[in-house]
Amino acid sequence: MRNRKIKVLVIDDSALIRSVMKEIINRENDMECVGAAPDPLVAREMIKSLNPDVLTLDVEMPKMDGLDFLERLMRLRPMPVLMVSSLTESGSDITFRALELGAVDFFSKPKMDIARGMEEYAIGITDKIRAVAQARMRKTVAAPLTQEKLSADVILPSAVRRFSSTEKLIVIGASTGGTEAIKEILVKLPADAPGILVTQHMPENFTKSFADRLNSLCKISVKEAEHNERILPGHAYIAPGNSHLLLKRSGAHYIAELNQGELVNRHRPSVDVLFRAAANIAGANALGIILTGMGKDGMQGMLEMRQTGSHTIAQDEASCVVFGMPKEAIAAGAVCEVLPLQNIARRTMEYLSTHADKLPK
Repeated sequence: MRNRKIKVLVIDDSALIRSVMKEIINRENDMECVGAAPDPLVAREMIKSLNPDVLTLDVEMPKMDGLDFLERLMRLRPMPVLMVSSLTESGSDITFRALELGAVDFFSKPKMDIARGMEEYAIGITDKIRAVAQARMRKTVAAPLTQEKLSADVILPSAVRRFSSTEKLIVIGASTGGTEAIKEILVKLPADAPGILVTQHMPENFTKSFADRLNSLCKISVKEAEHNERILPGHAYIAPGNSHLLLKRSGAHYIAELNQGELVNRHRPSVDVLFRAAANIAGANALGIILTGMGKDGMQGMLEMRQTGSHTIAQDEASCVVFGMPKEAIAAGAVCEVLPLQNIARRTMEYLSTHADKLPK
């Protein structure tokens, strides 16, 4: 258990953003903002003197670009970095490149024009900081209970249903480190793969850029999910930021459903919501995959999937950025197989092609 506060250094050229971030961080009992730098050159000296545990880094700054700074930092002094980007399409593209360079995760900048939603923002950014810190230290950092963690019951009830359709479905859930993990799986899937639904904890407006980026790399088509669209084979649908992704049926077809209800496990979209919907609607015709991430989101939903006959796969500890969500699902008895990330796509297609009810241990 961590016995000292997480030391955070904020790097942003906006004095207002630095002030807001400092206030949010210092309100938490388990972290403190030890400094706030207006550009990477000032930050470089502050890193030497303050030895922070986590950096929050803007992507567009004067004197040195955030990506150039990140690349140098990871080469000379690797440390946990949380990218904090504005909600623009170009900014989100840069953010995804930052993840490839070694940043652990990312989050949006706070919106200064509205007070509404700032409490949710504070919860989100501080949870991200805890997860980023854990990625290096491999220790559990206790999160103060600043908001009740609601279950998927607030969005949809658990129900066992039976359908005659044999249409297959893949559902994937991830959080910290998940963007690269999802890419690793989707780029390996064939063009005729079953329909795929993906929930990645990600801010609003980043998900379209994420989907477009994947679409340019994959054999399958990848897009941000839309309400009431049909789930087609050979397509992957990414849950939009700020919307739960669910599933319903129209005749023999699967249909995507978006829901802006309560946060579930402090997330919207929530993996538990997607997995429960798959258990309710697809049952044994669904295959669930839980990837790297902090916390328990997805554990209960995956357990329900397994109880309704779904095959379930968890990413192993060695290949996770944060072995939180897979660990919780494994401990709950929700997982059929634990696999290295590089093996998940192949095993998924192998399992679906055999239509096996059980796999060898």
